[in-house]
Amino acid sequence: MTHKIKIMAAMIAASAGLIGGVCADPVDEKLLIDGVEMITKAKAPEGYPFPEVLSGWLFREAETRALEMDSFQNPAMLAVELGAEIWKRSEGAAGKSCESCHGNAADSMKAVGASYPKWNEKAGKPQNVELRVEDCRVNQMKAEPFKFDSAEQKALTAYIKYQGLGAPVGIDLKAGDMQSWWEKGKTTYYTRFGQLNMSCATCHEANVGHMIRADHLSQGQINGFPAYRLKDGLNSVHGRFRGCIRDTRAEMPKGLSDELLALEVYVTWRGTGLSVESPSVRH
Repeated sequence: MTHKIKIMAAMIAASAGLIGGVCADPVDEKLLIDGVEMITKAKAPEGYPFPEVLSGWLFREAETRALEMDSFQNPAMLAVELGAEIWKRSEGAAGKSCESCHGNAADSMKAVGASYPKWNEKAGKPQNVELRVEDCRVNQMKAEPFKFDSAEQKALTAYIKYQGLGAPVGIDLKAGDMQSWWEKGKTTYYTRFGQLNMSCATCHEANVGHMIRADHLSQGQINGFPAYRLKDGLNSVHGRFRGCIRDTRAEMPKGLSDELLALEVYVTWRGTGLSVESPSVRH
């Protein structure tokens, strides 16, 4: 066996060893956030690999689940508070704020978290919440876009999605060219990346319920993003995608790239029917 082959064999063995043989079922409990019940189990859409769609909350430890149930304990609510401030803050040459055009976020943003990414005809592609905000900042407020994954970008996204807390996820794949973006995202989901030769499906489909290091593998739903991870704080959807790809020892796509946007379309669809939990708390 050549030195190169030995190295590759070791990498494959290492990737296999990341996922333990211990398997545990998700909990059978109800998620109530500030007394409002969330949908954590939903009928799977046609073509989904499991009979039921399950929230990642069901796979977390009791202490982590409890943090999400109480907004006073949820550490991500500090970002929501910052987002509320940004919503009202006038910026740019036009002297406008988000509130200038959209008024009370509780009313105008109520459906956003459950319905995005959404097709944008002018852009000729889907827009997620971050891209929609960037569009508004540049074209309406005449302000600079946020830097990808900046604290302000994540905070405003969390605030906007929080307005739809509890609403069932359901994106419109019939609008524009959304279906082709769904197909692209599905291809990415099942493509193996990096030196560890792993795909999204390796963890979130083939090994749901197993342990990877100290983490209980879920279906990988994103209905609770931005999500506060106890190990590294508030994560955006694309930030989490990039982190997973990095962990396979592959080159990371840029945040808000078309590749990750297509993946977001597909993974959002996989969570059809689950409540918006943003901002959720995860391991």
